[in-house]
Amino acid sequence: MAKRSLKASTLGIEKAKRAFERIGWTQEYLAAEVGLSTRQSVWKFFKGRPIERHIFIDLCFQLNLEWQDIADLPSRDQLFTEQPTTYLSDASQLVTTARSQLQGQVEAQCGTIQSFFEFAQPLPLENIYTNLNVLTRLSNQRWLEIADMQSSSRRSLGFTAPERETISALDAVTNQHKLMLLGKPGAGKTTFLQHLALQCIRGNFKADCVPVFIVLRTFAVQAKECQDFSLLGYLQRFGNSYNLALEQITTLLQQGKILILLDGLDEIPQQYEQEIFQQIQQFAQLYYQNALIITCRIGRQQYCFNGFSYVELADFNPTQVEIFAKRWFVATANNSEIGLTKANQFLEQLHHRANQPIRELVTTPILLNLICSVFQERLSFPSKRSRLYQEGLDILLVRWDRSRGIDRDRAYYNLSLPNKIQLLSQIAAVNFEQGNYFFEKGQLLQTIANYLTTLADERSDPETLRLDSEAILRAIEVQHGLLVERARGIYSFSHLTFQEYLTARKIVASPNAEELNHALQKLASQITNPQWREVILLTASMLPKADYLMQQLKQQVELILAEDPQLQEFLKFINKKVKALSLPYQSAAVRAFYFSLFYNRDLNLAIALDSKLAQELDNNLALDLALERAFAIAISLVANPDIKQILNFSFALEFKSNPALSADMEQALQSLKQQLPDPAKGKEHLLDSWSANGDSWVQKFRSLINEYRYDGISWNFSSYQQELLQKYYLANQFMLECLDRKFNLTPTTQKAIEDNFLIV
Repeated sequence: MAKRSLKASTLGIEKAKRAFERIGWTQEYLAAEVGLSTRQSVWKFFKGRPIERHIFIDLCFQLNLEWQDIADLPSRDQLFTEQPTTYLSDASQLVTTARSQLQGQVEAQCGTIQSFFEFAQPLPLENIYTNLNVLTRLSNQRWLEIADMQSSSRRSLGFTAPERETISALDAVTNQHKLMLLGKPGAGKTTFLQHLALQCIRGNFKADCVPVFIVLRTFAVQAKECQDFSLLGYLQRFGNSYNLALEQITTLLQQGKILILLDGLDEIPQQYEQEIFQQIQQFAQLYYQNALIITCRIGRQQYCFNGFSYVELADFNPTQVEIFAKRWFVATANNSEIGLTKANQFLEQLHHRANQPIRELVTTPILLNLICSVFQERLSFPSKRSRLYQEGLDILLVRWDRSRGIDRDRAYYNLSLPNKIQLLSQIAAVNFEQGNYFFEKGQLLQTIANYLTTLADERSDPETLRLDSEAILRAIEVQHGLLVERARGIYSFSHLTFQEYLTARKIVASPNAEELNHALQKLASQITNPQWREVILLTASMLPKADYLMQQLKQQVELILAEDPQLQEFLKFINKKVKALSLPYQSAAVRAFYFSLFYNRDLNLAIALDSKLAQELDNNLALDLALERAFAIAISLVANPDIKQILNFSFALEFKSNPALSADMEQALQSLKQQLPDPAKGKEHLLDSWSANGDSWVQKFRSLINEYRYDGISWNFSSYQQELLQKYYLANQFMLECLDRKFNLTPTTQKAIEDNFLIV
């Protein structure tokens, strides 16, 4: 068995005393620097008495001495005489031996991942692992203004924007010997270290090294039990479990042959943080030859390790989302073909326009894992997305840390889980109402302080509130990752979807019926604002009864055109025409048909109201649609005469086969067609004639359509009226989307809204 203690030689004692005198420390101070509670070991060191090996080495390090020059070491011959079979001089052979003895341990520790969303059995990590990218410049180190970030697309919001430089995480650890890997909760930090350990032990990464994966919260517990917080001491105890002597571990370290993976710096109990930080720093300097990678949640990196490069895990890009989803569904299916089919269905639905808010969440592995799990059962996303967002919030607030036995509640003081959600909802709503997706730290702290003053047991002196607000902001950022520092002093929610969900949740949580109704009225007034659409949908889905909100939304839709008499008359005319036709479709769908025909010829709303319109049009509708399309072609030819389209235009004016075409209208059309230029006179004549007379002909065509199909009424809308019609059309589309979500509406309210689409 290798010796676990060292003592100083006579010459070494003299060197150590001279170094100690130069520094000018006391023995008590030196003991404190190496983490000792008493100076007994220091006294023994200077007396040449044996002390624990790692303490001996640490003392030499603090005195800026090479421990081999101070220790009373056996000669090489003695060493191999005492341990001919365990201590190997050939470092490469020692690496081979250590790798062989640790293979099973690394595979067991790092080879699987436990999904607590759906499956009781662990999954092989390499079956679902997806390569990660890192940002080479930390988000919270950027000097940006809110205006720089707010100008981004509403749905990109500067999260991992394309212009931000990323590199492969594997390239980062290959090129950097000492690396601090930062990331949000669930960003994949632990999984990445597990992947590195597996790749190393399998010979695919740093094949000449021995990987040691250390969970720092576990390390802290063990260190407390044995009163030894040094990494060398841990490696000694670790090596003993796998027949590796301390001398062998030391040799590997001195040769730079250990890949040290320290996971979860943010998970260390607070009372041990300083001690462990110092031990890591000393170890990294003493055994500088070895690669050392540490993971930590972003925002928690309060210690700066000398000589380390800092990078931040980037959000998943669309390609990574696709790779992960396919691997996840294949890994969790009975066979790969079924899994791949499910994955393709998942990706197809994920990219539907209506699922944009869900698509925002899949940029982090933990939430993508959740959403895959939700989709797995029904092969669809829940119609009430609020349930999905609540699940995601619950994971980040509680379940993710709890599943790994981590308790972080100390920074929240007396805030219960409902208090935390109320606070987050307050932050979300206050900023969303002001149109803020990014907010200054000072503004954020004020919102937190305002909330704290509403709590009965909260002290109200400004300094206490400020300190408590700072601690709570840091806790929200580090523990849950729901608030993220996007640039220096500028924060946002980790996902816009969470801000929208929490805003809706605050509305629904109004303390009484009167305040709730007031909040719903205010919310309904935002129906023409696209920014509020998701909040409206989420609020409606969470209300026990959505009747009042839907009625308020309907009133707001009607108000869009209320101040314009001509547009009011336009809607009345459409309703009158629809009643006169008596067609086999929903009346609301036919009204939408004619509204679109006169306005933008977009039939999507009409078809959404009655799918039969997409299958076969009644003769009257088919004729009116053909006439309006022909008129649109004529308008385009006036603006841009084209010889080919002019020659084909006569085909667009053939309506004889439609029984709805009256004899008088057919005769009038024939007369008008005769006024078109004669193709027999050549291309030049066609172009000249159309340029000279086309506008007049188009006006006659419009008058003919109006006379025979629309009772002589002509609608000429100003640009402002067209804007109002666009708002009105989109608002009705949104109303239909609300109805399709099947919120908690009584049948009476549902029918009343459906029957009165596009009616003033």
